[in-house]
Amino acid sequence: MNTSKKVMPNHNTQAHRFLELIAISGEFPADQASRIFASGSYLEKVITSLKEKGLVRTYYKDRLRGYRLTARAKAALLDDNAERFAFYFTGDVDTNRLKSEITRRLRLHRIAETYITMQNAGVAVFQDEKPDVFYPADYESQNLAIYVPAFYNSREIKEVGMDCVKIHGARMVGTLLTPDKVFVVYNTGNSLMKWEYKSEMRTKALIKTLLWRERMPEQYSMDDEVEGLVFGADMEIALSLLSSTGGVKHNYFMLDGNYDNFHFLTSDHKGEVILKLLCDAEKIAQFNQILSQNLSGHDNGFIIENDAIDANGNPVLFAYSFDMPRIKRFNSALQMYGRSGTLICFDFQADVLRRYCCEHMQIQTIGFAKFEEKFM
Repeated sequence: MNTSKKVMPNHNTQAHRFLELIAISGEFPADQASRIFASGSYLEKVITSLKEKGLVRTYYKDRLRGYRLTARAKAALLDDNAERFAFYFTGDVDTNRLKSEITRRLRLHRIAETYITMQNAGVAVFQDEKPDVFYPADYESQNLAIYVPAFYNSREIKEVGMDCVKIHGARMVGTLLTPDKVFVVYNTGNSLMKWEYKSEMRTKALIKTLLWRERMPEQYSMDDEVEGLVFGADMEIALSLLSSTGGVKHNYFMLDGNYDNFHFLTSDHKGEVILKLLCDAEKIAQFNQILSQNLSGHDNGFIIENDAIDANGNPVLFAYSFDMPRIKRFNSALQMYGRSGTLICFDFQADVLRRYCCEHMQIQTIGFAKFEEKFM
């Protein structure tokens, strides 16, 4: 038996999951490891054990700490499941031949943050758990369908070939496919990400062409739009994103009309729960129905975008997924028409919305803990 395999933790343990996530991330940020383990003491115990067995090492440079796999761990994972890991351990790629430059490492950390949020929300991230949607153009794949949510990182998408030259410079970390929606996914971390309008427009157009027209026309309707989804460190970053005008040279993120729907989620448990909701169209419909109690239904002919109308004839918007363009359009319309309106959001989102929105806006909150307990 392979000696490296003998020291590997058992499958379906938190320790094994940790190794798998390091494998597909290249380098896993130390400050995100607590999102995998049940307690801080158990986290320390596992990492100490993995280091003693020669499976994991800490890499620290430029005040950035991360975990990397050793050659022994890579060999054991490949031996156990080549279908899952060969893509990440082959060739001159960032997950195989790790670099020391902080910009390269930060990108790996952003992707790792995205993986852990996706996986904790029940989204498939491993190649052997999801359909091969982004196969090379000269291959043929049939019967493609998404039955459970699946995340594909940017490198997986680039497997389609030369068409991806068109999206050079795009900031996406990947795309999330659900049975009825497609999201281009970003991770801005704790600061505004660089942003180039034309690159992001080409990214959205490429994803729609590949999925809507070429590979999955029976699943996705041409009437639907690709939506944006961005993860960030906390709600203060959400306020920065909402308010940004792109910086002096307009090369940082701004709401430039690229996506009609662009959701912001925090890279923590709250973000995981809302992501799980976003991936379930039936639950969204049920939740919206609950929020609509004592309200009139959506009025498509109203002068202001809305999800419902209150007893006074004023518009109501459901903002629990923190859809930034919708929030911005709603706020601007209330200012323009001098109308009152209500945003319904989770309690932890309320402070940022109060600071951003105009005086005509009322903020109504949903207790997140109670929502999770009763609904999710």
